[in-house]
Parts: sequence; structure tokens; C-alpha cells
Amino acid sequence: MIVLIIFTDGYTAKGGILIGNLTLDQLRVLVAIVETGSFSAASKALSRAQSSISQAIASLEGTQGILLFDRSGHRPRLTEAGRVLVEHARLVLASAGRFEAVAKGTRSGLEPELTIAIDPLVPTAPLIESLRLLRTQFPDLPVSFSTEGLGGSLRRLRNATAAMGICLLLPAVPEDVVAYPLLRIKMLPVVAAGHPLASLKRPVMQSDFEAHVQLVLSDPVATQGPDYGISSARRWRFIDIGRRMDFLMAGFGWCRMPEHLVASDIAAGNLALLHILDDPTPEEGLTIYAAHKRSEVLGPAGQWLMTELKQRFA
Repeated sequence: MIVLIIFTDGYTAKGGILIGNLTLDQLRVLVAIVETGSFSAASKALSRAQSSISQAIASLEGTQGILLFDRSGHRPRLTEAGRVLVEHARLVLASAGRFEAVAKGTRSGLEPELTIAIDPLVPTAPLIESLRLLRTQFPDLPVSFSTEGLGGSLRRLRNATAAMGICLLLPAVPEDVVAYPLLRIKMLPVVAAGHPLASLKRPVMQSDFEAHVQLVLSDPVATQGPDYGISSARRWRFIDIGRRMDFLMAGFGWCRMPEHLVASDIAAGNLALLHILDDPTPEEGLTIYAAHKRSEVLGPAGQWLMTELKQRFA
């Protein structure tokens, strides 16, 4: 009886997944030889006959048309091309490992990726430990983390490009979002020490702002959206809070900044705290929420992180 075995594109009879005209198995053998120091040591590490190891490398060299090892000496040594390609082999194997880990997690019900969007005013330091624990709990979960312009996190929740937002929700929590308050950040009106507003010896009135620029964090998409905390007619708009801080320190205007970002500069005398008459900004600060779209159920990792954040800031 004759048995005919046909392999479709992407597989070989011996050697596993085919990538072009090489296999992951060949790459594993190549890396094993380099890491163990010899063909015989690699055969022991991989629990395979040394002839199988030699055949895998010969096949790899043959299909690629290059020599990976110089065999003229007592022991085969990597050629210059071999030294370069073994690093590429490691990258390919690591990528394949991550592919398999994500697939395994998805089979078990884990989301294939967790995407988190964060507003620019949110302090990142309190989140770092939670994210570190998330990585420990779900080591193979790809996590995408991005800082958005003001209002960007909510927009990404709504268009399903982020599963979770750490954000402000002004003026109130929208109906289509589930949000849990985490913490409050106090917003302080500040100006560079050399700015004219810093020299006033009385509370600042609305009329005092008319001649001066307010440095405003802005939504880069909904530029005509509602403005919150606007007091000056002249406005310079920023998406990046770090860049706004640069212009603030340079004396180009005044703005409200999170207390955790400016407290040290106020204490050092680099920034002056403004006392605004009838300031409409809530004295208790603005609420930071962990939020997700009401119609989108968080996966296991997202639910774990949401619970961790609520417990951490409770």
C-alpha cells in the first residue's frame, strides 16, 4: 500500500511551521547550538540525535544559500552572517512564542489585548503599581497604553478602540459609560514668577485676565466642543500637558495645573499661585474615573484591573 502525504503551504513533514523556506524548528536548533556551545550539547538540550541537529542546520544553510557555521576548525564557529542571523532567529522565536501565548489565553477566555487610554491630567504614578501587578497576573497579555488629548479617552471608549479609560468625565458621567471614581486631583491656577499676574497683591479678578493668555488643554478632534475653566479671551491650546508646562514656566501665560505637577515649583518660587476671586473651579478638585463603554463587557484582565484600581483608591 502506498500512502501519499500532502502538506499544505505553511507546514513540513518534519520541522513544524514553515516560514518561506525555513522552519521554526531550524531556528530553534540554530539558537540551541549557539547557547549550548556545540552541536552535541544542543542535541542533548533538545533531546534529539546529533545527526538530526546537523541535518537541520545543513537544510537551513542549503535553503538560504549561506554558511552559518565555519567547520574548518575543531569546533564549528558562527560565520559573520551566522552571528547576525542568530539574533534574528531569537526575535522570530520570541514573536512566535508571544503568538502562541496570546492564542492560548484567548482559548481560555482571556481578551487578546487590553487597550487603556488615559487623559493628560491623570497622575500616572498611582497607576504604575496596578499595571505592574496586571503584568504579573497576566504575563502574556498584550497591553496597549496611550495618553490622549483632553476628551480623547472617552472618544476611544465610544469608538471601541480602547476597552478602558482612566479619565475626567465633564460635566458629568455620560449615559453610555460605566464609570467608577478613583481619586480627585486639585487644580491650581498658576503663573510663572515673573509674569505680570504674579505681581498682583490682591485676588485676581476676571477683568485682570483680559490682557493675558490662558494656556488651555484642548481636545484635538472636537475643537469646537465645550470649554471648561476658561477665563481668558486669549487662549493658546495644547494637547500635551508637558509642552503646556514648558510654556507656563517660560512665562507665556497662566493656567490651572494639577497640584502634583506644580507643588514643587510653587515651593521653589518658580511658579506663583493665583488667588482668583469667585473661582468657579471646584475646590475639592476634579474626579478621575476608571470607565468602560456600557455596551462593551470587559474581559477577565480588564475586570481584574478595574477591581484592582477600585480597591487601591478606595
